[in-house]
Amino acid sequence: MTDPVSGDGSRAPTNGQHSPGDTESPLPSDSSHPGWRHRLGHVFARELWTVTRTRTFGLLAAALAAVVLAIAWVGGGIRGGYIPAVVDLLTPLELLVPIVAVAFGYRAILGDRRRGELDVLDTYPLTARELVLGVYLGRALALTAAVVVPLVVVGLGVVVAQEEPLATYASHAGADSPLLFARFVVVTALFALTMLAVAVAVSALVGGSRTALALAVLALIALLVGFDLALVAGLASGALSDSSLIHALAVSPLSAYRGLVFETVVLTATGTGPRVASPAASALGLFVWTVGSLAVATWGVKR
Repeated sequence: MTDPVSGDGSRAPTNGQHSPGDTESPLPSDSSHPGWRHRLGHVFARELWTVTRTRTFGLLAAALAAVVLAIAWVGGGIRGGYIPAVVDLLTPLELLVPIVAVAFGYRAILGDRRRGELDVLDTYPLTARELVLGVYLGRALALTAAVVVPLVVVGLGVVVAQEEPLATYASHAGADSPLLFARFVVVTALFALTMLAVAVAVSALVGGSRTALALAVLALIALLVGFDLALVAGLASGALSDSSLIHALAVSPLSAYRGLVFETVVLTATGTGPRVASPAASALGLFVWTVGSLAVATWGVKR
């Protein structure tokens, strides 16, 4: 089974595989000795070409957009204001974003391995870190567009369909603001990029499509359910106190995302409610998961 790319099964040419009209391989030859930015750019362009030519990714992005817009409209958030829209979308996105991100990335490195491209990596002046980073950035750009575009459409929809137009657009407590909705979009995009990094790590550790799918499903279960259950168990057993739980939530990418949305968007708008998370710890948690996952992916390519 090969990595689907387009209806005719084409993929960006790599390692000497040229399509008609190509003048150079997307990976630089050893004799040219280009800089790391040039090498990274080649991998990034190849991966972005692959994603944009893949019907599966296009269908996933379209499905995500349709679901997001439907929830915002049916739930009434798009007519209620920015914060009601955020509240309506938060829980569905906690499930949908990881699924789409994993689908975008769980075969990213595996595809290169199965075609034998990783075996000839040493013949090119391209390091494993550059390969992983180029693959990640190429898919990250496409995933970011898939996540951000429908949310921007929702934000524009609020402007048009809101039943009670806002008197002021401010970011202070108690105001329903487009600036707060923009924060929600940014935090959601960062959450998606973290989950993509996890998926790329999975793709670098496995050797077959079935194994990749199984490990991706296990990773989703652990990230969507496992860590939260562990935190609840720790709180119930007394291992975690109420005060430490605020920072411990950063251990789970899902809880870190949820905490950031509540602390930087929802509670900022309402101006009331108990503190539910530490924004700094949650942001650090997403950063560590992203960087750590890419480090694991690099190790997986090298081994």
